[in-house]
Amino acid sequence: MILVTGATGHIGNVLIRKLLEQGEKVRALLWRDEDTSPIVGLEVEKMTGDVLDSKSLETAMSGVNTVYHLAGIISIMPGRNPLVWQVNVEGTRNVLETARRVGVRRLVYTSSIHAIARAPHGVEMDESLGFDQNNPYGEYDRSKAAASLEVQKAVNSGLDAVIVCPTGVIGPHDYRGSELGEVIRSASEARTMFYVEGAYDFVDVRDVADGLIAAHAHGRRGESYILSGQKLSVRYLLETVREVTGKAFSSIKIPFSLAELAARFTPWYYLRTKAKPRFTPYSLEVLQSNANISHAKAARELGYKPRPIVETISDTVRWFIENTRKMNRPELAG
Repeated sequence: MILVTGATGHIGNVLIRKLLEQGEKVRALLWRDEDTSPIVGLEVEKMTGDVLDSKSLETAMSGVNTVYHLAGIISIMPGRNPLVWQVNVEGTRNVLETARRVGVRRLVYTSSIHAIARAPHGVEMDESLGFDQNNPYGEYDRSKAAASLEVQKAVNSGLDAVIVCPTGVIGPHDYRGSELGEVIRSASEARTMFYVEGAYDFVDVRDVADGLIAAHAHGRRGESYILSGQKLSVRYLLETVREVTGKAFSSIKIPFSLAELAARFTPWYYLRTKAKPRFTPYSLEVLQSNANISHAKAARELGYKPRPIVETISDTVRWFIENTRKMNRPELAG
């Protein structure tokens, strides 16, 4: 039996699909009242629990030999966020302690490229940079770094665990609408697009799921593996969506200086309206940061090989179009 935390997230639901295709028995850990639409129709055992509740974790891990720990809170908002730290760090610590106590054979932790220390432009980023829990760029980055260090401590205490660090994840089955997923969806609907010049490394969610499974099978205990894809500019993304859909839409470039000025006020807007944050100083920083990221270690040790990013964009556009069609015509769903 395999336990997946964060089962309804983008990576989580795709990972479950991959595991089921391989004939594995999967148990999904779900928060109370969580929207389970991303895993509807999948032959998975659903169990209510909370990474902050060790008793529920012990129940969820009963009879489990493998844990994929993906549950966490992503935040691109500035400032401290106690819940991010509680779930991402304390929650991970609880998962690790419970896994060791009940005798889980192997745990695969999904960290993030943002947990790794930043490197200046011109320097290739790889696993040797280590995790930086004093990262100045965001609470999410610091929390994922601290959680990754907790995994390494647990390994030193006897737990068999491995860490994977995906870059920016895009791809099909994006039910909750990731930041870049929403850009792809809006462009596929031929809306007017405003964008800031910049680029980052993005990877297909299906390749990340394959990388997680490969890390379980072949990853060395206590090691971390970057799962990157390809450096992609926002402009190239929009042009590719235009080519895939054949739809013309306006794309307007916003000067970076103007975007920086506007980003000073957007966090206040998101807090006031409770809208999902999309455009903040953090997201601008990411688009301007070093995107020269190596997955050579994962390729060498795990057999990791990400697909061309144009294939990812094409499949994502098609998924959004088909998913919208199903929502508009319920008889097609299922």
